[in-house]
Amino acid sequence: MRPNAMTQMDYHYTTKKSGPSTIENAPIKLKVCGMNKNTTEIAGLRPDYLGFIFWEKSKRHFTGPMPPVPHTVRKVGVFVDARIQTVVERIQDHDLLLVQLHGSETPEYCAELKLKVKHIGIIKVFSIKNEFDFGILKPYETVCDFFLFDTKGKLPGGNGYAFDWEVLKDYPSTKPYFLSGGIGLNEVDSLKKFMTRPEAKYCHAIDVNSKFEIEPGLKDVEKVKEFKRVLSIE
Repeated sequence: MRPNAMTQMDYHYTTKKSGPSTIENAPIKLKVCGMNKNTTEIAGLRPDYLGFIFWEKSKRHFTGPMPPVPHTVRKVGVFVDARIQTVVERIQDHDLLLVQLHGSETPEYCAELKLKVKHIGIIKVFSIKNEFDFGILKPYETVCDFFLFDTKGKLPGGNGYAFDWEVLKDYPSTKPYFLSGGIGLNEVDSLKKFMTRPEAKYCHAIDVNSKFEIEPGLKDVEKVKEFKRVLSIE
């Protein structure tokens, strides 16, 4: 097995609830996205995931080389309607363990990518504003490992504001998901309340980005450290 490869254990959820724990009675996981200028420092805080954006229009576009990242931190490549061969090349170049698909990628696209890179975990992103048709998720159930719910905005991610999490009360799936969109230290109390609600049962990780930046791609180490502490993400 590849180091850090996705295993079935990563997807096993329990109905037992205890505080903010959702997966195997472990604390909620953390993904820091938009990494670029101080990856080594943030990796040293040992978040569960680090996201690297391979979309040229992004202010956080990552071009490498990849700094050393601890084996316990999973590297996620973020793509927007990229050619499958391009995604495969970035996976190989940077030893990515997951890809996050932020565009209009189809279930067929996801299935083809899985065939080409069997070890890869796929996170499919869906953007939400005030409402969402969860029927859209069904064709992706068998070809993706995670969903990610983000705020619908001008850009595919990094818009800096949250959607109404109340929408997730209608979540029909058992697929683990990432919660994203404008989450910062000011949202800690709201997050703690959200994690006590039934719709948070399958929330696998919190995804943060722009609210922890000094400038695009440069994260505030102390803010990330504090966020981990107050949410007991270890």
